[in-house]
Amino acid sequence: MRPLTIPPHRRSCSYPAALRVWLPAPMALLLLLLTLGARPAAAQDTALCGDAHAHLEEVAGMAAITEPDTIDDWRTDQLVPGCRVTASGATSLPRRDVVVEFYEELEAAGWTRTPDPRDAPNEASLRFRRNGADCLFNFYTDGMLLTEAEEEVDNRVPLIPGQERYNFLVMCTPAMEAAP
Repeated sequence: MRPLTIPPHRRSCSYPAALRVWLPAPMALLLLLLTLGARPAAAQDTALCGDAHAHLEEVAGMAAITEPDTIDDWRTDQLVPGCRVTASGATSLPRRDVVVEFYEELEAAGWTRTPDPRDAPNEASLRFRRNGADCLFNFYTDGMLLTEAEEEVDNRVPLIPGQERYNFLVMCTPAMEAAP
């Protein structure tokens, strides 16, 4: 492989010398943008997840972390700025009872099912609306996400004999109508 030579018009480039030797300007710019763009560019603050986070901690008694996110919303067929809540709890109840009780408490707290939710009720994932946010609540077990947030909330919930861990991942976006 032949070493790169720097054409005279590129010798006064503003990017670092190490990049000038090994990468042409477009490649260096691409790498810089990828590095700076590690957080989704369209992600917004976590305000949309406030009600979901509060419900998970205060009503369901779970440990929760909220983070900004960009959501691929198949219901609206859009990539939407939003946020996610990762939560962990412990129970000795059967999983089905935990899920049913959770969704009953959610409805009692004023959450309503979104019109045309396109969710997965047989898989315990339901979409609810409250205060201008559409939130998809996903019940799961066995540490499926393998994220730092999941690890942190799991570590904050001690298990006693006879209990098992369960989790919710909640993804919230601004309330919108479903795509036709």
